[in-house]
Amino acid sequence: MTAPELLLRAAHLLAVLSAAVLVVRAGRLVARTTRQPEVIGEIVAGLLIGPVLIRLLGPETFRTLIPDAVLDNLKTISEAGLVLFMVGMVGHLHPGPAGSRSKPTWWVIAGSFLPAFAAGLMLAGWVLLTDDRAARGSAPLASFLLVVAVSMSITAVPVLARILDDRGMADTATGRTALLAAIVIDCVAWLLLPVAVGLRSGDIGGFLRAVGVLAAGTLVAVAVRTLLATRVSTRACTRFPRAAALLVALFAVALAFTMEKHGMTAIVGAVLAGLAVPTRHRQVWQRPVASVTKVGRALVPVFFVVSGITVLTQALGSASVVLITLTILLGTAGKALGGYVGARLGQYGHFDALRIGTLMNTRGLTELIVLQIGYSTGVLTGTLYLALLVMALATTALTGPALLTIDRAEHRRLLDTVAASGLAPARGNVS
Repeated sequence: MTAPELLLRAAHLLAVLSAAVLVVRAGRLVARTTRQPEVIGEIVAGLLIGPVLIRLLGPETFRTLIPDAVLDNLKTISEAGLVLFMVGMVGHLHPGPAGSRSKPTWWVIAGSFLPAFAAGLMLAGWVLLTDDRAARGSAPLASFLLVVAVSMSITAVPVLARILDDRGMADTATGRTALLAAIVIDCVAWLLLPVAVGLRSGDIGGFLRAVGVLAAGTLVAVAVRTLLATRVSTRACTRFPRAAALLVALFAVALAFTMEKHGMTAIVGAVLAGLAVPTRHRQVWQRPVASVTKVGRALVPVFFVVSGITVLTQALGSASVVLITLTILLGTAGKALGGYVGARLGQYGHFDALRIGTLMNTRGLTELIVLQIGYSTGVLTGTLYLALLVMALATTALTGPALLTIDRAEHRRLLDTVAASGLAPARGNVS
């Protein structure tokens, strides 16, 4: 490719990137006016703009505006931004002074995963009992059951991280617990997904490869963490914070994309890269990590636009109102209710447990990626794909209003407690 062609493609890519940023900013403004988390507006606007333009302009005109080469470059940039953003968010997982060490996270993980997994099996059982062939398809039973169960178990780590960031909850014990639980659950889900696909094709090699890639990535992260914790690295970071930020960003992108290439999601690679930043000298590394996070935060919304173009442009089947309603109810009961019970068993108070259950019910884009894999491999039909898609968007959209309602209820409870504590004059003393 000649130099003028490269410049032309770069200008084209920059124009599309700028348009995508404007679209998600518009969605952010709409969300703010409707008192939704800004990330919800970004998701909705990003997911819908591609399919809407394709419908209005036609596929050929749309491909002229955004050719495949530009879309591929945009996808790479958006995924890199997502990785950089997650590096900074993982830093909030380190225990702080809020006493998060005394709040067992494993109860939240179990409560948010096992009931949701069971709810997925119940949904699949409903499809089988009603003999809904449009939703069942022809996939082997074991593969079908596992994909549906995994789909119901997902919590969207990127969207959850954005909500915690927007609401200032990233440094709270509640926020750290929810984020860590979501990361563990998604790791389990990404290990189970190759098994489900392998059961359809008769090859479970994907699961073994995923375990190997996860182990190798963990070893690399431990080695890098040891290297960065040395006195030489700490001094270099203090003197050259911009160079340190660049090295952290390059390492994170390289690790995430390498793990994704070998069968594991890039999110897991980003989490491992974030955990590779040493905590012993956290103040020293805070500035470089903050720079990396700032760049990632600016690029994450573009990921929503790319997902809308690549995931939501295929023709889907139609699903009955009963199937969609049942999917939403089971999804919410499994995640929100299970997360609440797990948090209560983990010694969280009533309102914090409600927040954790609500946060764990955020599915968002990770769910869309899982659904796309299930649909593209023929395990999920268009009908069930649509029902699960509506459930993912509905549960994510409910997060903001639910958190606001919980905050108001807690505030009212506090006012009632103050009023009943004796500060108000007793009835017998009123003259």
